[in-house]
Amino acid sequence: MTETSRPLTLVEAQERSRLLRVESYDVDLDLTRGDRVFGSRVVVRFACVETGAATFAELRAERLGSAVLNGRALEPSAYDGTRIALAGLAADNELVVDAEIAYTSTGDGMHRYVDPLDGEAYVGAYVGVVNAQRVLANFDQPDLKATIRTTVTAPVGWTVVGNGRPVSGSPDTGRWELATTPRVSSYLFVLVAGPLHLVRSEHRGLPFGLYCRRSLAEHLDREAAEILEITTACFDHYTSVFDEPYPFDKYDQAFVPELNWGALEQVGCILLRDEYVFTSAVTDEQRVERANTIAHEMAHMWFGDLVTLGWWEDIWLNESFAEYMGAQVVEQATRFPGAWTAFAAHRKPWGYDADERTSTHPVAPDDADVLDTETALENFDGISYAKGAAALRQLVAWLGEETFLAGINDLLTSRSFGTATLTDVLDALARHSGRDVRAWADAWLRTTGVDTLRVERTADGIRVEHPGVRPHLVRVGLYDARRGDPAELVLRRAVDVRLPAAPGPVAVDLGGEPEPDLLLLNDGDLTFAKVRLDARSSDALVAGLASIADPLARAVAWGSLRDRVRDAELAPLEHLALVARHLPHEVDATVADGVLSWSRDVLADRYLGAADRDRALGTLAATCADLLARTDGAATASLRLTALRWYVASAGDADELRSWLDAGVPGGPALDEDLRWRLLRRLTVLGAVDGVEIDAALAASPDEEAALHAAWCRAARPDADAKRAAWELMFADVPEAQAASAYVVRSTAAGFWRPEQGALLGPYVEPWFPAACLTSARRGPAVTDAVIWAGFPWHDVAERTLHLAEAAAADPATTAVARRRLSDQIDEYRRALHIRASAT
Repeated sequence: MTETSRPLTLVEAQERSRLLRVESYDVDLDLTRGDRVFGSRVVVRFACVETGAATFAELRAERLGSAVLNGRALEPSAYDGTRIALAGLAADNELVVDAEIAYTSTGDGMHRYVDPLDGEAYVGAYVGVVNAQRVLANFDQPDLKATIRTTVTAPVGWTVVGNGRPVSGSPDTGRWELATTPRVSSYLFVLVAGPLHLVRSEHRGLPFGLYCRRSLAEHLDREAAEILEITTACFDHYTSVFDEPYPFDKYDQAFVPELNWGALEQVGCILLRDEYVFTSAVTDEQRVERANTIAHEMAHMWFGDLVTLGWWEDIWLNESFAEYMGAQVVEQATRFPGAWTAFAAHRKPWGYDADERTSTHPVAPDDADVLDTETALENFDGISYAKGAAALRQLVAWLGEETFLAGINDLLTSRSFGTATLTDVLDALARHSGRDVRAWADAWLRTTGVDTLRVERTADGIRVEHPGVRPHLVRVGLYDARRGDPAELVLRRAVDVRLPAAPGPVAVDLGGEPEPDLLLLNDGDLTFAKVRLDARSSDALVAGLASIADPLARAVAWGSLRDRVRDAELAPLEHLALVARHLPHEVDATVADGVLSWSRDVLADRYLGAADRDRALGTLAATCADLLARTDGAATASLRLTALRWYVASAGDADELRSWLDAGVPGGPALDEDLRWRLLRRLTVLGAVDGVEIDAALAASPDEEAALHAAWCRAARPDADAKRAAWELMFADVPEAQAASAYVVRSTAAGFWRPEQGALLGPYVEPWFPAACLTSARRGPAVTDAVIWAGFPWHDVAERTLHLAEAAAADPATTAVARRRLSDQIDEYRRALHIRASAT
C-alpha cells in the first residue's frame, strides 16, 4: 500500500483562515473495534464569514461512514481519501463525521503497540504537524484554534488520558469523558490508552500524573521522585518568570513506546519516549538530557500551546524558544548542572552541520518559503532547534535576561490563546529594550550560514576578525599556561567583545596586561559561530586542553577542533592524537561522550579508510582504557560508564569482550541489560555471535529495547543470509515488513552497513537507492528517516555511491522527504570525500 500524501498549502491555509472561525470539536473515539481500526466520530462547530463559500476538512480514514454538514448528508464523492469537501457554508455550521481509521505502526497518527513482555496493547495519538487528521476530522492548521471535548470508549481495564481532566470514567466502566480544553490548535490533541501504570501527584493544587505501560511500573516507581522533582522545579520557575499562569487544568507526562519525536508538547499531557524511564544504569549526562526534555516540553505550554505560531514558517517560535528555555531553566532551577555544556557538546553541532548543508534555511524564513506542510516538516531540524536556541542565547546576552523576559511576557499576555508571528515577537522586545531588535533579527534570523570568527595577534595588539554577516557579543577567555607535564591553562579573566554587523577587525582590550598564552574565542558559548585560534593559542590548547577548569570551555575548545576536521584544516588522525592525549584526563562525562561519540561514529567510520579506521579504533579503545583506569567509585561512576560504552564500541578483542559478557567487567559497573546488549552488538560485528545467541538473549528479556538491539544485531551479522533477511524487513512489500515499526526499521537499517563487511555489502549498494525511495513512498516520513538517515551506505565511502545518491535525489518520482534526506547525506558524503582527499 502506498503512503498517499496531500500537503496543505500556505495559500489554502490563508484562505481557510480568512473564511472560518472554529468554535469546538466534540470528539468521540471507540477503541473497542479490534486491533486494526478504531472509530472516530467528530462534531465540529464553526462560523464562516462568507455565506455560500466552500472549504474542506482533513481526514485520513480507512472508511468514511458518513459526513453530515448542517443536517445534509454529503455525497461519497465529497471525500477523496484525504479531504472532505464542504460547499454552501452558512454563517454558523455543524459538521458531523463518523469514520473508521486505521491504527499505525509508524508513529504517525493513532499508534498501536503490543508490549512483547506481557502481550498488553496500548494506543496513542501521536499527532503533530499533519497527523491530527489520522485521528479525527478537523481543520488541520495551527491558527484555527478551538475547544476540544473528548469522550472515549475503551476496553474494560484500560486507563485513558488526554488533553483534559477526566470528568467521568474508570478502568471498570470503559467509558471516559474528558474536560473541555481552552481554545487550542488541533495538532495539540492527545490521547493515550491501555492498561497504564500511574504515579499520581499534585503540586500547587494541580494534578501531576506520570503514566507508562504496565511492564515499566517498577522502573517508573523508582524514577518518579526525580522526574517529579524536576517537573515541579521547572513549573515553579516558569510560573515565577512568566506573567501568564499555567493555562491548562492538569500536567500529565506519559512515557510512551515508539514515539518518533523525543517528546511532544500536547496540551495537558506531554508525550515522552519511554526510554526516559530508565531501566539500566545511566550517566549523569542522560539524566541532564531527561531534565532538559522535561523543561523543554513544559516551556511549550507557553511557547506553542498558549501562544501558537500562525503558520509553519515560525517553527522557531515553538522550538527555538523551548530549546533555549529548557537548557536555561535546568541550569537555573534544578540540581542538574551542565545543560549548556550538553548543548555545546551535542545540540549545537547538529545546528552547525545543518547550517552548512544545501538544505539550510533561515531560523525564521519568510512564509513564502514554507509553501506547504511537507516543507514545514523538513524544517524541524538543527536550524529550528539548536541554531535558533543559540541565536536566542546571543539575543539574551545582548539585551539582558530581565529585558528579554519583559518583552516575552508582553507577547504572552497580548497573544494568550491566540497566535503570534516574528513581527509580534520583535515588536514586544523592541518596546521593552529600546534596541533595534528588527535589525538584529534580519541579521540573525533571516540569514543562513555559520560565521567564522578568528583571533589574531598583531604588532598593534590582539584583534578578532569576522566576516560581518551578523553582529556578535563574544567572550574571549584569557588563559595563562603554567608549565608542567601536562601543562595547565588557568583562566585569568574573560573579556566581552562586541562585533558589529560589518567586516573588519575589532580590538581585544587587555587593559595593559601581558598577552595570555590562550585566547579562547566564544568562551562561555554565548554565540553561534565557528572559531579559529592564532598559532600561539593553538599550541597552548594542544598542550593543555584537558586542564581548562570549566567543562563548557572545554566543550567549546573540542568543538573548534571538530570544526577544523570537518573543514579539512586538521587531519582526522591528528585529531585522534589530541583525543588520546587529553581524554584520559577528562572529568566531565558530557564532554567525554561528545568527543568520543563523534570520533567513533563519524571520524573513524566516515573520514578514514579501512587501514586508518582500524588504527583509529585502536586509539579510541586505548584512550577509553586509560580513562577507565583513572575512574573508580561513585564520584566517577558516570564517567566510567561513558568510557566503558565507547571502549566496547571500539574494541577489537572478541575474547576479552566475551569474557566480560560471561563474567562481568573487571572493576564494574555491573552487567545490566543495556551493557549486555552493547557487548553483544560489538561481538556480532566481530563475527563472534550467531543468530541463536541473539534469539536467546532476546528470549531472556523480551522488552522493547531488547527487541531493537536484537534487530540491530541480526542486521549486523557478517552472514549472507542475515543480510538478505534484514533487506527483506526493510524493503519487501509483504505484510510482515510493512507492519514493522519505524523503530525496528531504524535499528535494522543502522545495523546493516558495517564498515568491516565491505565485500559482503557491495552488491547491496546500487539496489539500495531505488529500494529506499520506494519504501519512502509506501511508508511515509518516519520510515523514510529510519531508512535513509540511519541506514545510508556509509560502509565504504566512494565516488560511485555519491553518483548513485545524486541520481536518486534527482529522480522526479522520489518523495520530497526522501529527497531532503538524500540531499543532506550527499552533502555529508562530499565532505567525507574531501576530508579523505585532503588527508591523503
